[in-house]
Amino acid sequence: MNSEHAFIMQCKQKILSGQKITADEAASLINVSEESLQFLSDAANEITRKFNGNVIDVETLINAKKGTCPEDCSFCSQSGFYRTGIDTYKLLSPETILENAKIAKDNGVKSFCLVCAWRGPSEKDFEQICEIIKKVNSEVGIEVNCSLGFINEEMATRLKNLHVKRYNHNLEAARSFFSKICTTHTYQERMDTNKIVKKVGLELCCGGIIGMGESRIQRLELGVDLSDLSPEECPINILVPQKGTPLEIQTKLSLSEILRTIAVFRFLMPKTILKIAGGREVHLANDQEKVLLGGANGIITGGYLTIGGNTIHEDMQMISRIGLET
Repeated sequence: MNSEHAFIMQCKQKILSGQKITADEAASLINVSEESLQFLSDAANEITRKFNGNVIDVETLINAKKGTCPEDCSFCSQSGFYRTGIDTYKLLSPETILENAKIAKDNGVKSFCLVCAWRGPSEKDFEQICEIIKKVNSEVGIEVNCSLGFINEEMATRLKNLHVKRYNHNLEAARSFFSKICTTHTYQERMDTNKIVKKVGLELCCGGIIGMGESRIQRLELGVDLSDLSPEECPINILVPQKGTPLEIQTKLSLSEILRTIAVFRFLMPKTILKIAGGREVHLANDQEKVLLGGANGIITGGYLTIGGNTIHEDMQMISRIGLET
């Protein structure tokens, strides 16, 4: 066994015995050679199976309010700052959202996430969202998650009382890179919202986007901050450059960078649902299985906010093919 393999083994054993690796150890892991990458992925898979079993968390989402967002996030085609040509709409009708929730449940999906493109909900929109959640609970009976932007403690408490399981609010990028992708709000504002979510007892879904021009070490920096938040779920999106946004000509991230990032995030968050989300179909194509056997144990299926994705049936077949379950 070479020295890199021995080091990976040593770090894996620390995690399996309930300890944490240090930031320096994580930096060494994310920088292993290409020759050791499969060994790193296999170790991440072993950690995943130990703490999370063979189950893949399958979630679907609905873009309940699309476009004209007042924030200038440079990756996002829904920002009102850019001319991206997407269709936009206000909050969808309860009937449309209910129909989508029923389809998701009928297809074996465990959770359904309501996502809205705005800085945060107005009082009127929040009341409508709460009524919709009540209807989904009573008429569909699927786990409801929400991603509504910046919310206060009172709103978070109401969502908790409506039996919303998990609230999503991504950090998006490393603190040291954040100002390059957004100027209309701060990284700290995002952190503060996540702390409110944790305080009221909602489960936290918090992740980010890789491939926006950040360095490998900045991806690790994001992973360390996410680990400190201890999210129950961490979605990892891979940038799909959107026409009209500042990142439309961003260079594609290599498969090895994606795999090493996911593996090391697993070392940092052994018990978290590590969800490979937007961009997996575009960037990974036939290599999606490698990610689910290399640290990830969750997917978003049926498409994303402004781009399509695998069908639920395709994803269920893939999970079955590699001997995992939902």
